[in-house]
Amino acid sequence: MLTLDALPYLWPFLLGAIAAWLIGSLPSGLIAARLAGRHDLRQTGSGNIGATNVLRTAGRLPAAVTLVLDYAKGLLAVVIGHDAGGPDMAVIAALFVVAGHMFNPWLKFRGGKAVATALGVTLALSWLSGLAILVVWLAVAGMTRISSVAGMASIIASPIAIWMVTSDKQYAGVMVLVAFLVVVRHHGNIRRLVTGEEPRIGQ
Repeated sequence: MLTLDALPYLWPFLLGAIAAWLIGSLPSGLIAARLAGRHDLRQTGSGNIGATNVLRTAGRLPAAVTLVLDYAKGLLAVVIGHDAGGPDMAVIAALFVVAGHMFNPWLKFRGGKAVATALGVTLALSWLSGLAILVVWLAVAGMTRISSVAGMASIIASPIAIWMVTSDKQYAGVMVLVAFLVVVRHHGNIRRLVTGEEPRIGQ
């Protein structure tokens, strides 16, 4: 049970969660698309603010910028969290930077699906695991040509990769939560996959 005596120990983690949420809330895709001269990204294509919709509506360069920035958000939030408060803070940062991207406070709590951000988180928690799931993304994307399938496959693989590489239950556990959130946010893609309507990369 929480008591007032515990508050001095909890407030750094609360601040860390808020900071990670705000880092995750940077709407990289929206900014990149507008700098490319496009209208509100939420009103075009799939309405998503992620790199895939930026590619479809604004082109390759804005999409690449979006991908790098979204990846960097996850990486930097966890690295900063670990430096500030060790593994416990890193885990909190991992969860909340993804939540900040998905539930953006500046966009009425609408955001992206956080695949790139989750990939960055995985790399920060375990660089070898991060490289492994990047290979998974590339392999699945190459075979299926469907971005959503590659994204879900790579994030589902992330807790397995982290467990196999580090045996860290805490890191693997938070990535199970992250993977769950990412898959749930892909509910529309899953419906389109079932009906055969999900667009392929380049369409």
